Amino acid sequence: MSEIHKLIIIGSGPAGITAALYAARADLAPIVLLGKEPGGQLMTTTDVENYPGFPEGIQGPELMQKFMDQAKRFGAKLVSESVVRVDFSSPPHKVYVSASVGEKEYRGEAVIVATGASAMWLGLESEARLRGRGVSSCATCDGAFFRNKSVVVVGGGDTALEEALFLTKFSTKVTVVHRRDALRASKIMQDRAFGNSKIAFIWNVEVIEVLGSQKVESVKLRDTKTGAESIFPCEGLFIAIGHKPNTDVFKNVLQLDKKGYIVPEDETASGIEGIFIAGDVGDIRYRQAVTAAGSGCKAAMDAERWLEERTSHSV
Repeated sequence: MSEIHKLIIIGSGPAGITAALYAARADLAPIVLLGKEPGGQLMTTTDVENYPGFPEGIQGPELMQKFMDQAKRFGAKLVSESVVRVDFSSPPHKVYVSASVGEKEYRGEAVIVATGASAMWLGLESEARLRGRGVSSCATCDGAFFRNKSVVVVGGGDTALEEALFLTKFSTKVTVVHRRDALRASKIMQDRAFGNSKIAFIWNVEVIEVLGSQKVESVKLRDTKTGAESIFPCEGLFIAIGHKPNTDVFKNVLQLDKKGYIVPEDETASGIEGIFIAGDVGDIRYRQAVTAAGSGCKAAMDAERWLEERTSHSV
């Protein structure tokens, strides 16, 4: 039988590591299963200027390393393991990770799920190469870097128009490119975008390449009807085609909404005793490092209280 931990944390972005910090300081000796992308989305971010405490800004990977160092200082154990399935049917809850032969089991009285969400990308080599060098998936995070510049937003839903409208605060021109001839966004968002003089639209095109050696200089577009290709100059490219919550292993285990996000029952509580939710995996609205960290704090405090109550009732 494997050791029973007081608390297992699945995920290692701002939510998971903040939860680990608070849990470690509460003497819960948390074990953190880092997952396939240790550090979460901030590991692919360059300058972070909107996280409190860093007036000069900080690189995303450096910020996450500080998170991890602080959690480890208080006794959190960070393990490079990826979860393949879970069993939350009864405590101790069971979490299984891939191993060289079969699976390895972790058991915990309480579990915090903080697996985050991943931005959906176009899948271009050039897009990946210039990510953080003009290619972004978060206008709130990176919009200020494009002051007085021309940018392109890819997408046709509410997210794309929200990004475009936010970018007009900084950019001289925002061009929304969409592979169809009509938007999927709500009417109110369309009205706002069409009514903004800084926003232009290019219909029936898709981005097939991002051009530039060290930074974004232009995008290559292909007409989805004729196949004709063209070059469109820009200094930034924002991909706004949605996010995918990392919840595949929790299907049929936790309550998910139609987009796959976990639906908390009460603040961080999942509806299953001892299972708590933190960060972007349950946040379809904000998706910021600071809000994820805050929810990690709440989940750790809720888990601590739940464990205390469980212990007192068993005495």
